[in-house]
Amino acid sequence: MDESSERPAQGAGSASPLPDEDRPLVERAQAGDTRAFELLVLKYQRRVERLVARMIRDPALVEEVTQEAFIRAWRALRQFRGDAQFYTWLYRIAVNTAKKALLELKRMPQTRSDSAEAEDDETSGAKDEPTTAETPESELAAREIAEAVHAAVEDLPPELREAVTLREIDGLSYEEIANVMNSPIGTVRSRIFRAREAIASRLRPLLEHRSGKRW
Repeated sequence: MDESSERPAQGAGSASPLPDEDRPLVERAQAGDTRAFELLVLKYQRRVERLVARMIRDPALVEEVTQEAFIRAWRALRQFRGDAQFYTWLYRIAVNTAKKALLELKRMPQTRSDSAEAEDDETSGAKDEPTTAETPESELAAREIAEAVHAAVEDLPPELREAVTLREIDGLSYEEIANVMNSPIGTVRSRIFRAREAIASRLRPLLEHRSGKRW
């Protein structure tokens, strides 16, 4: 794919994009300042790695695809016009690069099933920490629920898994996800709704067993 085609489709997001906090660095990098681009890589490398790791299970390939995504972003940077936030543009390049790698290897997209992602995810901070004393029983229940969620997400079709993880883990807006996935917002909303329903259906028996109530 020509790097110039990495620009998000027009009309997928809002009429006027929000101010981009990365714009000063992007403009410096577009002018040839490699140090500015290195700062962007440092800022987004872990996030891009996590995004790629949800599609590719092989750690060595994750690293390779992540590096390739940043190389493609550097090559295409002069074509970036700020029609979307820089990171949504970068995420789309990463998704396309991962899909290309999977197609070449004839692999199906997969997610990480271990709990490390939840532990190192920047969005899994204090809001997920217990506010009361944990008992062994509650800790076991929490682990079982977390494992059930991971399994449910892993079993989702690739397009549903990609949409719901961009929303729930990376915290992107529907407009930003539409840009990343190059899909209408209505399609994004539908995919996220279907993903949530599938995850909820997997969790209901476990939660009903724990609480004795409908969820």
